Amino acid sequence: MHYDSLIQIRDRLVAGEVTSVQVTSALLQRIAALEGDLKAFALILKERALAQAEALDQKLAAGGKPGPLHGVPIAVKDLIYLQGYPNASGTRVMADFVPTFDATVLERLEQAGAVVVGKTQLTEGAFGSHHPDIDPPRNPWGAQWWTGVSSSGSGVAAAAGLAYATLGSDTGGSIRFPSAACGLVGVKPTYGRVSRHGVFPLAESLDHIGPMTRTVADAALMLGVMAGYDDADSTSLSEPVPDYVSSCLSENSLDGVKIGIDWEYCTAGVDDEVVEELRRVADQFVALGAQLVEVTLPASYRDLVSGWGITCGVECARAHAAYYPARAYEYGPVLSQLIELGRAVPPDRYALLEHVREVFRSGFDALLEQVDVFLSPCMTCLPLPVEVMENTAAAEDSRADFITFTAPFDYSGHPTLTLPAGVRGGKPVSFQLVGPWLGEAQLFSIGTAYENLQGVQPHPPL
Repeated sequence: MHYDSLIQIRDRLVAGEVTSVQVTSALLQRIAALEGDLKAFALILKERALAQAEALDQKLAAGGKPGPLHGVPIAVKDLIYLQGYPNASGTRVMADFVPTFDATVLERLEQAGAVVVGKTQLTEGAFGSHHPDIDPPRNPWGAQWWTGVSSSGSGVAAAAGLAYATLGSDTGGSIRFPSAACGLVGVKPTYGRVSRHGVFPLAESLDHIGPMTRTVADAALMLGVMAGYDDADSTSLSEPVPDYVSSCLSENSLDGVKIGIDWEYCTAGVDDEVVEELRRVADQFVALGAQLVEVTLPASYRDLVSGWGITCGVECARAHAAYYPARAYEYGPVLSQLIELGRAVPPDRYALLEHVREVFRSGFDALLEQVDVFLSPCMTCLPLPVEVMENTAAAEDSRADFITFTAPFDYSGHPTLTLPAGVRGGKPVSFQLVGPWLGEAQLFSIGTAYENLQGVQPHPPL
């Protein structure tokens, strides 16, 4: 049951085949059995989750209308506010911070009937490395492999069947990396499509909140619940939210769909095995009827990749001003380094990157006039050992190379869909599609056609 899709278990719950208390209890038992090895959670909400489940069962028994997530256990990243419970954001300095209100995304998920079984662990402040005092999550595909940053616990929980969906945040790749490393579907929505109200920031102009699931349709359902205007978030978009799930019901043909790819961008500095898998994926899209169109990504992406630490550092320093430098001694070295960088950046360097952001955004919009979506890897390599990737996150030069396929689209705000493409050498293989602003429905349609051809990702060998 724990590896049912979200939609499958929701349908079973609504049909009365199982109760939410039964499903929630089963997942809590699985969490208790595996959490000692996987370390996915910062906080497990056993009593609260069972109370939610019982209330939802009673509502259904009394003839109440079930919501789109009725009774389904999910988990959220521990920077998403839950009123009355600690929200550490992966830090020690915020360990005792207890929000007085719920994040908008949490409100919407629970109003739709979701049961929150816990808050997932993350890197310190949602940056590149876990705090030295925290035992980081373990990849269910192999404890030695990297779990991705910073939504590491969310990736582990969804892949290991500890939740039917999880929430992550993406500032430089932190939905895409753990989705790729753990073999999941991940959505970085259009900037402003999902409210950030009640989510502790890493860098507000780059932060995106999105779902991580085991199927495309599950991600579509989650995003449909989460998305929409929020007057508490000044960057929130007011455009209506379409029925994303209906985009997953299309035929398996991609006739007429144009998929753009820049082979130079996708191969320079990229491991051969990643390039081989991307070529295989491209061939599969052609087999589905899509047309592969060679395009050239605007060269300004290079400035954004190399300058991402400046933008992130400046905005991170603002976010932590209440704690840093007054309590700098409670910070780990990697996040401290980022904040110090941000505090030292001259205003004109930050402003220049804002100009480059607009140049790249308009250039990529022009590229998307030639094609429907853009295809690229998520990562320059398959998941490597944890210690190698943690060192990469700590070193600015190697970190810049690694975010080549992710950071430009955090700057531009275009939506991305990360898709698993099988397993190679015991490790998940993945890629991403990038769409036009508010083009999530098209991404889901194309992603579903690929998933139907490839098959749903196998489960990790737990």
